[in-house]
Amino acid sequence: MLSQKATLKDLPESQIKGKRVLMRVDFNVPVKDGKVADKTRIVATIPTIKKVFEMGANSIVLMSHLGRPEGNKVEKFSLKPVVPVLTELVGHEVTFVEDCVGDVAIKACASPAPGSIILLENLRFHVEEEGKGVVDGQKVKASPEAVAAFRADLTKLGDIFINDAFGTAHRAHSSMVGVELPIRAAGLLLAKELQYFGKALENPERPVLSVLGGAKVKDKIQLINNMLDKVDMMIIGG
Repeated sequence: MLSQKATLKDLPESQIKGKRVLMRVDFNVPVKDGKVADKTRIVATIPTIKKVFEMGANSIVLMSHLGRPEGNKVEKFSLKPVVPVLTELVGHEVTFVEDCVGDVAIKACASPAPGSIILLENLRFHVEEEGKGVVDGQKVKASPEAVAAFRADLTKLGDIFINDAFGTAHRAHSSMVGVELPIRAAGLLLAKELQYFGKALENPERPVLSVLGGAKVKDKIQLINNMLDKVDMMIIGG
């Protein structure tokens, strides 16, 4: 059941204390002229970040996507502009790492100083994150071996995995489903959204009206099909 998924609050502090926490967040924010134009999604992650440190974590490694670079390193989709915004919100320096896998990322995350917050570069700069991309105008698919290696590198970056990226919770991307750490839980933001969905889908008050919006209809087809027998009325917009 959605409302019964393991959350950060379910973990005893003994499992967090002194650990490196690898956190999937949704920093897919609008960037204009090299500056974040809307910091709402960044602000939404702060309660989870603070809670993790309150529970005694040694450090936090944040990973996210931004835009649709389709497996290519595209400067306008860099997460670097997030750093000053995040630094201001948490009240101390945030370290930016120029990649999310490979030696540079593994070294940066191996033994971080207590209290460190590390932000990795855009996950979608690698075709292995989504499993597909575009190279020289041609659609390509990542090989199973490359995807496995990418996921193995991500797994090396932390001791505990916290998912707080509700906006991509419906996607089976490497950073969402491929981190093989023994302790996994939903962050405060994701847990709150799951609770809302649980109330709406598991024991709703009738009649139930579902309102679905957004521009990408094809992404909602499965959701619509799954909800048809759970709601009394549905309005689709966008």
